[in-house]
Amino acid sequence: MLMPKRVKYRKQMRGRMKGKESRGVEISFGDYGLLAMEPGWVTARQIEAARRTLVHAMKRRGKVWIRIFPDKPYTQKPPETRMGKGKGNVEYWVAVVKPGRVMFEIGGLDEAAAREALSLARHKFSIKTPIPATCACYVVMLPAW
Repeated sequence: MLMPKRVKYRKQMRGRMKGKESRGVEISFGDYGLLAMEPGWVTARQIEAARRTLVHAMKRRGKVWIRIFPDKPYTQKPPETRMGKGKGNVEYWVAVVKPGRVMFEIGGLDEAAAREALSLARHKFSIKTPIPATCACYVVMLPAW
């Protein structure tokens, strides 16, 4: 499971997911990518499930790049615990994803196989993830909402 080796502070505040992503919005390593269209938290388990699905669907061909990393701790209090007594323990790690972020890239496959693998992997996430086509000067165009 993906998680940081060490962090400066054990627990973080929730933060806000306002606006569109400005970095990591272009397909730069592979030929096809999985793009986030909604803001959200993607857990380390979801990333690992999508990676395993991609590798299985690619059948030992091509290469996978994971462009997100879960570096935000998610804390949770135990069930049936009264309020107060401080913040809960770190349960798992999440990656903060904003609209426009390329989460996965794959290369070395033909278009049909790549789209099939990415469509299987996109079911592992709780956010909308279309599969854009690529070209040499590819820039993600998000709808104005």
